[in-house]
Amino acid sequence: MTQDRLIITDVAPRDGLQNQRVSVPTEAKLELIRLLHAAGVASIEATSFVSPKAVPQMADAAELMAQVHRLLPALRASALVPNQKGLERAHAAGVREVAVVLSATETMNLKNINMDLARATTVCEQTLRAAGQLGLRTRAYVAVAFDCPFEGPTALDTVVQLALRMEQAGAQEIVIADTIGSASPGMVKTHFDVLGQALPVHKLAAHFHDTRGMATANAWAAIQAGVRRFDASAGGIGGCPFAPGAAGNAATEDLVLMAERSGLATDISLPGLLRAVAYAESRLGRELGGRSSAWLRRQYADRDHATAAT
Repeated sequence: MTQDRLIITDVAPRDGLQNQRVSVPTEAKLELIRLLHAAGVASIEATSFVSPKAVPQMADAAELMAQVHRLLPALRASALVPNQKGLERAHAAGVREVAVVLSATETMNLKNINMDLARATTVCEQTLRAAGQLGLRTRAYVAVAFDCPFEGPTALDTVVQLALRMEQAGAQEIVIADTIGSASPGMVKTHFDVLGQALPVHKLAAHFHDTRGMATANAWAAIQAGVRRFDASAGGIGGCPFAPGAAGNAATEDLVLMAERSGLATDISLPGLLRAVAYAESRLGRELGGRSSAWLRRQYADRDHATAAT
């Protein structure tokens, strides 16, 4: 019998690093990606082809992706693209998978990309169709899908309609994002139950933040609704620079531990993840880690000590 499994895309190199105050050089980003891949992470969102003026940390996107493809050819490495210009840059750099981001409210789009919702939706559709014509794999985020920092609760009907439009434009994976970490398990279950009636559930993914400490509980609620694709960030690094109050992402190690203890496979090594988190700590100069990290470090330190003693 095949074990039920989760597909985890680690977004630490992109969503995690994009708003860090410490400048992270290309070689350090590459090493973080290498460590994540060595830990068994098969899908990584590596960078974004956005304006270097808007997000300076991602200015090396083309150089980074060239090195990733050369050194880690088996890795499913994706990049965020804001529009067709970003898509053209990504395609020229050899990127094989791209993601677009569509916020579900007027104000978030205006604050984020200076477009209203209608225009932002059209740009995402055009970018997805163009990516499909290039033979690229595609993902589409529907951001602020639960609450908007400017408008409050987001209408579920709007989220469903936008998700449908992204799928119709060619998105192979639609990522429902709790951008500011305001969702709760009941809300998550309701959202994905409704979304799963409108779209094939295998195309749906979840992206949670841990602002209120419920990211792992929210992931479990999504699992109960049939979702098996998740974004997470090693060490919980990240938070949207355009969303006031957004905390770090759901930590990959928390999600993997929860999955393992619940009979779900991920093929990701927890000790390997801890090595990646430790490396990120050394580069960012601060302590990182999800809610389980302190316990995990003790567990594996005790095992290493016992092994050395025998």
